[in-house]
Amino acid sequence: MNRLREHIEEIISLTEEEFNYIKTFFTIKNVRKNQFLVHEGDEVKFEFLTLDGIYKVFYIDENGKEHILQFAKKNWWMTDYIGFFKQKNATMFVECLQDGAVACLTLEGREKLASEFHKMEYFFRTKLTNGYIALQQRIIFLLSSTPQQRYEEFSKLYPDLISQIPKKYVAEYLGVSRETLSRLYSNHK
Repeated sequence: MNRLREHIEEIISLTEEEFNYIKTFFTIKNVRKNQFLVHEGDEVKFEFLTLDGIYKVFYIDENGKEHILQFAKKNWWMTDYIGFFKQKNATMFVECLQDGAVACLTLEGREKLASEFHKMEYFFRTKLTNGYIALQQRIIFLLSSTPQQRYEEFSKLYPDLISQIPKKYVAEYLGVSRETLSRLYSNHK
């Protein structure tokens, strides 16, 4: 729970009493490689804070092609947000790529914390805003950049991820073929 507190206190300060109450809303779950936290069609019960490990959030289109929306590493939040906030069944998957742990929070718990603690409402709003900004930047970059630019930006922003996840996932995230990724990787060395 220390990591949870450190993560929250990057944005707000908490007393011991406040944190002791807040942590009762979270459960810690150890996750194994290839384990799914969210599976398409299932109820989306939790939003997850990554404590350890690497995860991918993706969907599979009608042709069976996988599209990765997000990777998540330490201190990143993830889930199928449409399913979570709208209380609908998942249209996406969340899969563990490297053994780790997550802190799980229900929508009911999130809303109760936000209504009881103005500080937590601010924390959640800040995290959601930052996530929205990152997603918007990703969409704009995907629409307006070349594969080479996308690869260089990804390598610059996430050098740790590039070395820890399979290249096929990097290619899917960047929207390029594995062959194109190999060329980009060779050109980037």
